This record gives sequence, structure tokens and C-alpha cells, in this order.
Amino acid sequence: MTSDQFQSSPTQGFGNLFFTAPGATSAGISTQSSRPVLRGLSDAKVRIQENGVGAVDVSDIAQDHAVPIDPLALQRAQVFRGPAALRFGSQAVGGVVDVTNNRIPTAAPIGGLAAELRSAVTSVDSGWESGLLLDAGSGNAAVHADVYGRGAKDYRIPSYPYLVPPDPAPTFNGRQPNSAMESAGASIGGSYLFDGGYAGLSISRFTSDYHVPGIATSEAQQHNQLEQTKIASKGEYRPDAAAFAAVRYWLGYSDYRHDEVVNNSTVLGDFQTIGATFKNRQTEGKLEFETQPLATPFGALTSIVGAQGAYQRLDTVGQAILRPAQTATAAAYFFDELKLTDALRTQLAGRLEYVDVSGTSFEFPSSYLPPPNEPASAPSRSSFLPTSISFATIKDLPSYLQASLTLQRIQRAPRALELFASGPDDSEKTFKIGNPDLTLETANTVEVGLRRTRGDIRFDANLYYTRYSNFIYGRATGNFCDADFSTCAPASSGDYIQVAYSQDDAIFRGGELTWQWDVSPLAGGIFGVEGQFDVVQATFTDGTNVPRIPPMRAGGGIYWHNDNWSTRLHYLHAFRQNNFAEFDTPTDGYDLLKLQIEHRQRWRTSAWGPVEVATGLIGDNLLNANIRNSVQFHKDEILLPGRTFKLFLNVKYGANAPADAPIGAVRGQDAMAFFTKAAPAPAWSWGGFYGGGHVGYAWGTAKTHAGFIETATETPLFGNTSVASLDHAGIGIQAGYDWTAGRMVAGIEGNFTYGNQRGSSATTCPGAVCNPALAPLDAPMSADLSYRFDWLATVRGRIGVAVTPETLAYVSAGVPFGTVTASGSVSGTTAAGVGFTTPYSVDRFRFGWAVGAGIETRLTGNWTATIDYQHSDLGAFRATPTLPDSAVTLVDTDARVRTDAVRVGVNYRFGAGDRVFATN
Repeated sequence: MTSDQFQSSPTQGFGNLFFTAPGATSAGISTQSSRPVLRGLSDAKVRIQENGVGAVDVSDIAQDHAVPIDPLALQRAQVFRGPAALRFGSQAVGGVVDVTNNRIPTAAPIGGLAAELRSAVTSVDSGWESGLLLDAGSGNAAVHADVYGRGAKDYRIPSYPYLVPPDPAPTFNGRQPNSAMESAGASIGGSYLFDGGYAGLSISRFTSDYHVPGIATSEAQQHNQLEQTKIASKGEYRPDAAAFAAVRYWLGYSDYRHDEVVNNSTVLGDFQTIGATFKNRQTEGKLEFETQPLATPFGALTSIVGAQGAYQRLDTVGQAILRPAQTATAAAYFFDELKLTDALRTQLAGRLEYVDVSGTSFEFPSSYLPPPNEPASAPSRSSFLPTSISFATIKDLPSYLQASLTLQRIQRAPRALELFASGPDDSEKTFKIGNPDLTLETANTVEVGLRRTRGDIRFDANLYYTRYSNFIYGRATGNFCDADFSTCAPASSGDYIQVAYSQDDAIFRGGELTWQWDVSPLAGGIFGVEGQFDVVQATFTDGTNVPRIPPMRAGGGIYWHNDNWSTRLHYLHAFRQNNFAEFDTPTDGYDLLKLQIEHRQRWRTSAWGPVEVATGLIGDNLLNANIRNSVQFHKDEILLPGRTFKLFLNVKYGANAPADAPIGAVRGQDAMAFFTKAAPAPAWSWGGFYGGGHVGYAWGTAKTHAGFIETATETPLFGNTSVASLDHAGIGIQAGYDWTAGRMVAGIEGNFTYGNQRGSSATTCPGAVCNPALAPLDAPMSADLSYRFDWLATVRGRIGVAVTPETLAYVSAGVPFGTVTASGSVSGTTAAGVGFTTPYSVDRFRFGWAVGAGIETRLTGNWTATIDYQHSDLGAFRATPTLPDSAVTLVDTDARVRTDAVRVGVNYRFGAGDRVFATN
């Protein structure tokens, strides 16, 4: 899938891009937390990676956990299976979902500058989305920046969402309760380009606050607050050597966290507390070597050998599924391709891994029911040595046909969740129980394929058969629980579905087909028909069904397109899913009708350079069908969005270098003829290095949700929201580099501001609530909250237009970072009536996202003056002060820091006029 196909998707979440794709669908309780499901496989059996590095999240732990990837920032997504997948991980049976963008540029854009604006609105949820992507560079340098955001209210649905309503049944307002969302993110990156290669670095920030639909979660108004900071690097060198064709590396570090926030109602009012926190810190690296083709008696042999390592630390706080766990992985792999003839080639790949998983395991009764009320626990460590091999042969046939055969044996080690799960997920409403005795999962697969990618008739067909030994899965036990194991009982009224991880032999078989036929020319364009079909059947060897398998689907449609217009009407029927597992229910089929109308206009001779504008209207679920997803938990409580229309606008300026062009420094210089002739360069130019200083004023807030929680039972007692103002003048410096193309200007800038921003707030819990046992003594508990924000640095991209030869108007986006100090004191009374005051201080180094705008104008000589606005969001962080052991109540705080700044400054531009990209 390409960025143009992303735009035609009506949904908000990453996984929903795959919802109607043959052989794929998505699972997720909310639209924002959807994750790809490939051939009925999901979670740990499907790897998601961005630019070759794992997505690093906890979306494979529960279906309410989101993937921190937004389609607004992507250029392409593809699925690897077979031998190619073993270069990335042992999830080759399900597949590797690889998404790419230009956050680490491999070359400078053609002409030195490229930008894209993506925006849309949707009717079903009053939603909006917008993203700006910027690429610039020349010679030995290239930079990228992007910023994006989206938001939506509760989405409309065709009918009442709950098949079994609670008593009393909530009032139906035509919308899926508790389904609103918002998210935002930004990234900045750059690469050093050299002859035959590149090496680059990027930093990105993703935040999201999305609500979780379902009966219990809607009643609690539950929402998940997610944030991720990722630092990534990759590079490639193609030496002029006889032995090696390429050397590549990938490195990544990610700091992920999300809080599951619930609303608490008391006689004193409503307040929010964090029920659980998930943190995932992971480092991953890979190095590989590709050889030059080697002549053998059988044909030319190309080999890739590599090593990969990763370390994950998964931490949890509160009512979380599992206790902290660590996973270390080391792997070696190879990938060989032998070209037997011009029409026949074979591929062979192998992978050897060492996986070490440590955490806390629990001994649950075989019935998964109490007693004991508290299962025994102990530290646990398991090591595994999975080995995998995959072979494929590809044969080119006449009439552009290509046939393929794949044979493979893939082993996968259990994940920490599958081994050590021991509690509730408050958003997914499942109570998961791990199995520390799990062993390696082995999949033996045979697959045949036939495809035709050229000509009037195009198709792609695949059939596969996989036999699993020790297939790992989560099965519903028929028990229901509340927040702890002592409440679990058969068919009880508990809100949590009890799920236990098990192993059994299983068989997956299925196939998928997609085809298009350009029937005939019509009205200056091409008229055609298309179709699709996919099915997967998954059973255990005893004949019972594997849980949560997608239904069989069949569909087709018509299309017409010419150079500027594209229209498509597509119908998809999902059959009723009657092959369900024990304690599950059947899922009704549905009919999905989609309409797409798009207009695309290109101007290669405009005064601005090459510009492309695409507008379109997408209609989805036009029949307003009731759609439930058979692969997700609580499907009988959640309907997918009803009839919706999406209106989108895309504007592209310039062009990135073609994906198949040579990498490195030469790419940005090769295709200057793409541009038409520009006006002669003025005497003044915005290109080149600059540096300067600024003064300004910032006004910010630290919005804090404070909760007072009973220590013994973890019951929320009281809470409120307070806001501390962080307003102060500041002084700083900045430096950057700009590229120009005609009147367009783009570049990268780093700035640093010392502001000494400080603020405070306070909250008090009445004694009758926090210390009722001491009545009639009034023993309130109070918390004084102070915040200090001394400095803020930002790395950002800028793109603008010279409104006059010496005045530049621009917008900016990037990644800010700084240290926030939360301090103060908590005062209260112990159960014995003894007063205490406990000070605390917590330093948090924070990354965030920033957007802004400004004007820069020439003063005299090489000096310019600027006025600049920047909004920065540093996300939320949690602080729980340590109180005396005898305190009956603890205090939990969650603060979100945002700041807005207006700055005026001066810059000196070195060598102004030296970096004009004249066009021919």
C-alpha cells in the first residue's frame, strides 16, 4: 500500500488499513488500537516494524493497546512472508508488516525541496486529520520533518451496540459510547550522504488519548493515554569492492508508555485516576552484509548474512496484566538467492535465535478458580533456541505470469505475556493467565502462488497449509472475574473474561485471491472490473476451532480512471462466522459497500515549481450495515462505524528521488530537469547556514490529575484536577540551515531557550473521606504540587515561502525536549492519629512534539530579524510520592506539560546567496 491508498482509508487506526485487504483484517477494541491480523494470526505472531526497526509498543499484549504509528506519516506499507521475513524476525508464518517513511532520508529530494500536506474530514465521527511532511537537502546532507494530528468524537452506528444489554440498559444516542480519540506526533531526522551510501538519525514522538468502547469501559469513561519517543538510525554503504555489494545497519531505541485512566464517581464529585500503567523500553540493532553475485555451476548466487539483537524491559504499575519482565534476544540469519536461469530463481533463508525471558510466574489451579485467592508466585527465567528455515522457488512464465512455491519450518519462542500473565487488563476487560511451562511453537507451511502484475488482466492468488506443533493461544476458560483472582467464578457477573494461555497442535489452511480486468477504453479512460476472495480455516487436531478467526469474504466492483480522475465502487460480503471456539459466540456476516471518487491535477510549469493537488470523496459502509469483528474481544458490545463520508485534500510540492534510484549523495543532483525554468535568482538568498539569538515570553501549564487512593484496597477515594501556570520570560540561541527552490524555502533548525518557568498548585482530600476512622477528628490529607521547567530545546523543520525577496513566512514542526521537575509535599495523618509531612522531588527528562509559525525579514547586510510562535506539548508523566507505611491513603499524580512561546530574534546568514537552486 502507498500513501495514496492510505488516504482512501476512512478509518483512524493503523491496523484498520488492512481491514478489507485479502488475507488480512484488523483486531482492536477501539478504532485507534487496531492491529493487523494476517491469515488469522495476530499479536506476537505478526511483527510490525518501521524503517526496519520494531514498532516497540504493547499492542501484542491486549486489543485495547494501540500501535504508535500514524498513516499520516507513512509512505508505504507491505507484508513480508517466506524467506524474506526471516531477515527481520521469527514471525514469518503470520508475516512482517513493514512500514516505511523518509524520516531517515536515503537521498536529497529532486531539486532540493519537497513537501506534502495531507488533510481530511470525516462525517461519521466529526473527525479531522492533518499532516505536513517536509524533505530538503543537497550535496552531502538531507533532512526530514513531519508533524500530524487527528481527532474524532464518538462515531455513529446503525443500531444499538449491545447484543446483551446491561440492566438498566444505557440510553442509545446513535453513537458507539466512549469511542472518541485524539492523537498527534512529530519527527525530525537527517542523513549524511556520501558516494555510494548514507547514514542517518531520527527522533520521533507519538501521543494519543483514545477512549475504549464496551459496556464496562463506557460506564467508567475509560481512556488510554499513550506516548512514545523513538530514536532510530540506519545506514547503507555500497562499496566498489569485489566481495560485498552492500553493508547495512539498523539501530533503534524506544521509550513507550500508556496509562489506562478511569473516571470515579463519589458524593464529592467525579475525578480521574490511573488504573494501570504499561512501560516498554526496548533497544534493537541489526547489521547485515550482502555479497556480490557469485558465479556457480547452477547460476548467480547472491547472499545476505546478518546478526540482530534486542533487549526489552516491560514494566507495569497498578492493575496490570503482568509484573515487570525482561526479554533479551540474539539472532543470526542468512538469505540466499540463486538465479538458475533468467526465468527461474530460488530463495533459501535460515535464522537461529537465542531468547531469554525473565519475570514473575504464578501457580494457578488447573480449574483457574480460587482457592487459593492469591496464587503463589516466584521469579522465573526461561531460555529458548528457536531455529527456522524457509525455501521458495519463483518461476516466470509466459504472458507475464509468475508461479511460486514456499516450504518452511518456523519456530517461535513464547513471549513474556504468554509465560507470566497474571491479572486484569482494565481496558480490554480480560483477566489473563500465563503458562510458564510453554515451549517452542513450530509451524510447518507449504504455500503455492500464481500472479500476473502486468497486462489488462492482473491477479494474485495464493493457497497455504500450515500445521502447528504446540500452537500458543489465549483461550477463554468460561470463567469471569473482577479485578483480582479471588473473584473469578464460572459464568459469574464479573466484567473480565478469563483467558488462559495454552498450547495445542493446530492446522491453518486457506487462500486469497485478488484480480483486476481492464475491460475496455471508455470516455477517454479505462473501465474495468475487479474482485477478491479470502478464507482461513483454523482448527485444533481434535477438531475444535481456534478462537477469534476472521470470516470468509468475497467481493467485487467496477472502476474507471484516466490521467486525472479515478472512481471505484466496491462491494464486500463477509459470511457469518459459525466456526467459533468454546465459550465464544457466532458472528453475523455483513455487506460492505464503498465508493471512491478522486481527482488529481499536476502542474509542472507553475510559478512555484512542480505541484500536485489531489482531492477526493470516500464513502464507506454505504449500506449502513451492522458490522461486528469476529477476531476481537467484546465484539457483542461494539459495532464498527456506520455510513461515513471522507473528504480529503493532498497537496504535494516538489518530488522525492525515485525509490529505485541509487542511494547516496548523487541522487539529489540527477534529475534537475524535472523542474521548469525559474526566474533569475535574486541578489539575496535564504539558503545556507545561519545562527543567532532570541528573547521571548512563554506561558505554559502543568495540568495535574491528583487522586487519593486507599492504601489497603487501592480504592480511589477522592481526586481533582489543578492547573499550575508556568509563565516566564526567556532568552536563547538558534542555528540552522536552509535550502531554496524558487520562492520555496525549507530547512532544519535547533534552538535552546532558558526560561526558568515555575508554577504550583494544591489539592486537599477531606478528612471524612481520606481518614474516616479518625472521626470525629477532622484529618484531611493535602498535596502541594510544584513544577519547575528551566529550559527547552527543539530540533525542528521549517518550510516557507518568500512572500517578497527579503521576507520569509514559514511554518515549523519538530521535537522539543527538556527536564521538568515535579516537587512538593504531602501532609496527612496516619491511622494512629500521628501527623506527617513528606517532601518529594522527581526529575523527568521529556520529549514532545511542537508546531509553530513565524516571519523572518532582512535587516541589513546578512542580518535578519525574526518573530516566531511555537506550541510545545511534552506529554504526561506520573509521580507517586513515597509516604509512611502507616499512611492509610496514598497520592497519585499525573501531570501534562504544555507551553506556548513568542520569541523575537536576530540571525546572521553566512554566505547568503550561495545556495540558490536555479532550475533549467
